[in-house]
Amino acid sequence: MKEDTAQAYRLLMAEVYELAGRSRGTSAAIARRYAQTAAGWHVLSVLEDSDVTVPGIARRLGQARQSVQRVAGGLLAAGLVQAVANPDHQRSPLLRLTGDGRRLLRTLNQDAAADRTARLAAAGLTTGQLDQARHVLRRLIGALGE
Repeated sequence: MKEDTAQAYRLLMAEVYELAGRSRGTSAAIARRYAQTAAGWHVLSVLEDSDVTVPGIARRLGQARQSVQRVAGGLLAAGLVQAVANPDHQRSPLLRLTGDGRRLLRTLNQDAAADRTARLAAAGLTTGQLDQARHVLRRLIGALGE
């Protein structure tokens, strides 16, 4: 890899990290409107399509099981998720969204979509440009995964 290409990669990664951090910050602000955290929102999102155990959620999010267990405990106490019997593992229940959890997730996602749409419009970015950037990032991910 030529030195200028390596430098361009390092600069791109710095921008990706900054973007991720700022995106997390805006997500946390949206979650706070509903007395939630971004971490709780992430757990709710994992449960949107299927019931999952705490270890399964942790694997999916790339987080420690103990961290996810704490978040899940708060969501259980708030009535946003419920524990249901797991036919594959008696001591590791599946978590399932409750009606309140599903409504909150829908609201969080709608607020986030409105926020992101406004920010992207203000930046003058098009769907095509975002798709192109995503394509470049997927190629980099593939190259680093080899």
